[in-house]
Amino acid sequence: MPDTRPSLVAHARTVTGKAVRHLRADGFLPAVVYGHGVPSESVQIETRAFDDLARQTSRNTLVDLAVDGAKPRRVLIYDVQRHPVTRRPLHLDLFVVRMTEELTVDVPLQFSGTASAVDKLGGTLFHAIDAIRVRALPDHLPGSIEVDVHGLATFDDAIHVRDLPLPEGVTLVSDVDDVVAKVLPPRVVEEEAPAVEEVAAEAEGEGAPGEESAAGAERASESGEKP
Repeated sequence: MPDTRPSLVAHARTVTGKAVRHLRADGFLPAVVYGHGVPSESVQIETRAFDDLARQTSRNTLVDLAVDGAKPRRVLIYDVQRHPVTRRPLHLDLFVVRMTEELTVDVPLQFSGTASAVDKLGGTLFHAIDAIRVRALPDHLPGSIEVDVHGLATFDDAIHVRDLPLPEGVTLVSDVDDVVAKVLPPRVVEEEAPAVEEVAAEAEGEGAPGEESAAGAERASESGEKP
């Protein structure tokens, strides 16, 4: 069976500190490669190559990283620092994995379906969390976990972490009692109409529209104050 693992090419980087802005201007991303028993290594990667990779992979996808033509190493894109406004990547953390060593990672949740309590009762689907923590060998890490919300038929129903389907070889780390999703009832705002007698009494005690504001402006003019 051919190896279809995605790959990424990097080059050793000597530019550090604020000077990395020139790398980004030239189309490169600064990155650091590290792992257990692996010395930290500063590298640079073509921004376009990383963007292409990010569109085709998920958070926990193993990637073959080759630095300056050396034998590829299997890494996880552990962290991506992004610009707070443009969301463009600014820096990458690449973690070298050992295929026989379990990793603890956060796996994003993908919600699917329409909850009956939303469709029939007018409620609002509430996502309490968007990821769970699991432990597995690198080649067993799921890219995401699907959450089917069809079963939420009432406002008392809830999906808990213990209800999520985990692939074989994956151990749950998050609290099993944590709520994943539920449907919140619609907010009802009731406004009582004022009694006819109250409306009439208020009308009798008020002057013509604009009368009070005009009087206030006149007093302010006389006293030298702003209305």
